[in-house]
Amino acid sequence: MNKIKVLVLLAILVVAFLLDVALGSVHIPLKDVVKVLFSADSGNDTWVYIIEKIRLPKALTAVIVGCGLSVSGLQMQTLFRNPLAGPSVLGITAGASLGVALVMLSAGSITSLYTIKELGISGSWLIIVASSLGAALIMILIVSISSSLKDNVIVLIVGVMIGNITLSVISIWQYFSSPELIKDYLLWTFGSLGGVTGGQLLILAIVVFAGLLISFLSSKLLDALLLGDNYARSMGLTVKRARILIIGSTSILAGGITAFCGPIGFIGIAVPHLARALFHTSSHRILIPACCLIGTVLMLICDLVAQLPGSQTVLPINVITALVGSPVVIWIIAGPTKLRGF
Repeated sequence: MNKIKVLVLLAILVVAFLLDVALGSVHIPLKDVVKVLFSADSGNDTWVYIIEKIRLPKALTAVIVGCGLSVSGLQMQTLFRNPLAGPSVLGITAGASLGVALVMLSAGSITSLYTIKELGISGSWLIIVASSLGAALIMILIVSISSSLKDNVIVLIVGVMIGNITLSVISIWQYFSSPELIKDYLLWTFGSLGGVTGGQLLILAIVVFAGLLISFLSSKLLDALLLGDNYARSMGLTVKRARILIIGSTSILAGGITAFCGPIGFIGIAVPHLARALFHTSSHRILIPACCLIGTVLMLICDLVAQLPGSQTVLPINVITALVGSPVVIWIIAGPTKLRGF
């Protein structure tokens, strides 16, 4: 039965991917999309440019983001045994936002101008580096604090509080910034899949793959932690080390994606619940690939809706993920579906 579900998800994934490449302000027939992707005879040069330079990188980014956020959300829900935990629960996303605020809300300062002009770093790369450093700083802080704490719930609370402090600092900074700078920063917070191309896409793929590999290799640790800390200790597991490993891999996934695409919400919370409901298991060796599949499909569908096929308007991806993810979470938690593992 699970094999049939996987095949159905793969079929939906292929269709959603092709539609995501084909649809947009310029409609490209599916047969021509397939021809450009798989044939040397590419045909219309304009369509080739649109597909290869704009839509294909965006669709690949959606695949990578869907996998990374879904698995990071699964790990957080397992670690804290909390169905509402997500990738941003430890303040990693807030840390990335702080790094971006440091660049965007201080534009024109001596530091920003020197970095851009003298070091030769483009604006986009500067934002990515700042976001990564901000996420890494919060990750190091959380790992340092968690090493001295025994209760996962306390770690969760500490993470939420650190995130709130970080967001408060950003809000104060916004209050004293000019409206133009605030507008640029708010546009970044909406999230975007369309700004990752070329070398950036390769780096994002490598970062997310590393995080996913760590997650999959930690499947047995996650299964043990799901049954409680005492059970994990009875199995010979060092809970603190396991916690640090899981927090580290989540930080790599959430921090890397936020750095390149901005903060994208609700995918990390909703998808793990869908995976549990669909595959009826709590085994992470099954749930991690399932989250990758479902997260990818959901992210591609959100991107399809966001670009409003046939229109010049492109909605912020965060708006669509919230519209799709929130009802899913409500349905899973309040509906008849049983949350396995909680």
